[in-house]
Amino acid sequence: MSALVDGLVSHGLEHACVSPGSRSTALALALSRHAGVSVHVHLDERSSAFFALGLAKATGRPVAVACTSGTAAANLFPAVVEASTSRTPLVLLTADRPPELHGVGANQTIDQRDLFGGYVKRFVDAPVAGDPPDAAHWFGVGLEAAEIARRHPPGPAHVNVPFRDPLAPSGDEPEIGHHDSLPPGTSRSKARTRRADVEKLAEQMKEVERGVVVAGALREDASPVVDLARTLGWPLVAEPTSGLRIPGALSAGAFLLASEAFLSSHVPELVVQVGAAPTSRAGLAFVAEAKRLVIEDPDRLIADPARHASLRLEADPASLSRALLTRIDPREGSPWWREWEEADRAARRAVDGLIDSWDEPFEGRVARDLAACLPDGAALVVGSSMPIRDLDAYMRPRGGVRVLANRGASGIDGFVSTALGVAASGASTFALMGDLTLLHDASGLLWSAGRGHDAVFVVPNNDGGAIFSFLEQRGLPEFDDLFATPHGLDLSRVAAGAGARHAQVDRGADLAPTVLEASRAGGVWIVEVPSDRDVNVARHLEVSAAVASALEVRG
Repeated sequence: MSALVDGLVSHGLEHACVSPGSRSTALALALSRHAGVSVHVHLDERSSAFFALGLAKATGRPVAVACTSGTAAANLFPAVVEASTSRTPLVLLTADRPPELHGVGANQTIDQRDLFGGYVKRFVDAPVAGDPPDAAHWFGVGLEAAEIARRHPPGPAHVNVPFRDPLAPSGDEPEIGHHDSLPPGTSRSKARTRRADVEKLAEQMKEVERGVVVAGALREDASPVVDLARTLGWPLVAEPTSGLRIPGALSAGAFLLASEAFLSSHVPELVVQVGAAPTSRAGLAFVAEAKRLVIEDPDRLIADPARHASLRLEADPASLSRALLTRIDPREGSPWWREWEEADRAARRAVDGLIDSWDEPFEGRVARDLAACLPDGAALVVGSSMPIRDLDAYMRPRGGVRVLANRGASGIDGFVSTALGVAASGASTFALMGDLTLLHDASGLLWSAGRGHDAVFVVPNNDGGAIFSFLEQRGLPEFDDLFATPHGLDLSRVAAGAGARHAQVDRGADLAPTVLEASRAGGVWIVEVPSDRDVNVARHLEVSAAVASALEVRG
C-alpha cells in the first residue's frame, strides 16, 4: 500500500484521516508511515470524513479518508455528499473483504461497489491487495485518484481495496519513484473563459445601465468581480461565502432584496449571478424574478433552481471579469448605482442603530460582531440554518477573513468536525453555529477537542432549532416536539466533558472581547450566547421594520 500512498502524495495529498479497523490495517500503516502525510485519527468514521472535508476546503488539496469495511464505509456518505455538491476534493480509501467472502454471510461484509453512487467522480474496485498487478500499478491507482479528485470541478474519488488475511503486512514493499507535488490551492484545470462567452456577455452588459451582480458561494478568489461591478455602475450583493463581502459590495444588500417597496421602484434589467444560488428566500426570489438572468457557473453547479437563466456560462469569474473590464466603458457613479448605495447606507444605519441599542446579544448582532472582530487571516466557518442567514444579513463588508460553510447540501451534520479540520490546516479558526449543530456532532467534539487544535466556537443557544420559528411549522401544535426539539442541556458541561473550555456572553458588547480572549488562550472554546427563540423572532421583525421605515423616509 505504500505505492498507493506514494501516488496520492505525488498529486498534492498531505493529510489523511484514519479510523481504527482490522481490515484497513495496511492502509492505515501506509499512510502513517509516509513522511509526507500528516495522519489524523478519529474513532467515528462520520466525524473523520467531515474533518477531512474541512481540511480539503481550507487547503484546496485532496485529503484521504481511510476506514475498514461494512458500515464504517457507509458512515462516510454524508461528507461525500457535501464534498460532491460543494466541489471539495476527497479520496475515499475503503477496505473490503475479498470476493470469496461476499454473498456468503461473512462478518462485516456489505456490497461496497459504487457505494456512493453518483456522488463520487470515479469509483475504482481495486484488485485484492497482494495479488498481481505490481507496485507500479498501485502507484498509478493513487495518482489517478488524487488527480481525479482535484481535476475541475473537484470532488470525491473512491478506491475500494479488498484484503485477505493476514492483515498485518510483512516484508519490504518496493519503493516507487516520487513525482513533484502540485503547489497548494491549485487544480489541474479550472473553468476556461472562452472568448465567445466574453463577447456575448460584454454585449449584454453594454446595453444595460440598471443591472445587479449577485454573488453566491465561490471556492476561489473572484475579487475582479468587485472591480467589474464598480465599472458597470451596478450594485454588488455578495454573500459572505463568495469571498466578495469586501469593500465595494453592499453592506445591507440582503435587506434591500427583502424590501418589496424598494425593489418595486428598482427593477433591474439584467441580473448576473456569480457562483452558487443565493441562500435567502429573498435572494432566490430576486434572481428567479429577474427580467433577464445570466449565471456565471465556474463549478458546473447549474445554480438555477427556478430554471430561469437566459444564459449560463461555465467560466472562471476572475478571468471573465478581467476580460470584460477591457471591453466595457466605465459607468462608475451612475444614478442607478447611487440610488442603491444611498438605500444601502440608510438600511445599514437603521440596522446598526437598532441592534446596538439592545443590551442582550441579539443573534444578528452576534453574527455581525463576530465577523467584524476577527483578525486578518482568520477563517470563519459558518453553520447552516440561522447562522449562515444571519451572517448574510448582518455582516459588514471587510477583507482579511475567509468564510467557509457546508452549503453544498446545507446539512448541519459533521459541522464541528469540519471546523476542526479547518483548524488543522493551520488557519486561525472561528466558527458560528447553532446549539443543535453543536450537539449533532458532539462525538466529533468529544474526540478532537483535547487533541491540540485551536478553535473558538460561538454558539447562540436558543434551546432548539430556531429556524423553524421563522417557518410555517411554527403554528403546528407539535411544533416543540417535532421541530424546535428543545434539549435542555448545559453546554458548559458538554464542553467540560469534551475537554473544551467554556465562556458565556450575556451582553452584546461583550462578545468580541470574549472571543478574542479565548483565541489568545488557545485550545478549543465554546463561547455560549444564550438566546430566547421567541424574542429572537421578534427582534428580527423589529429590524425588518426599522429598515422599511428608513427606506420609506428616504423616499
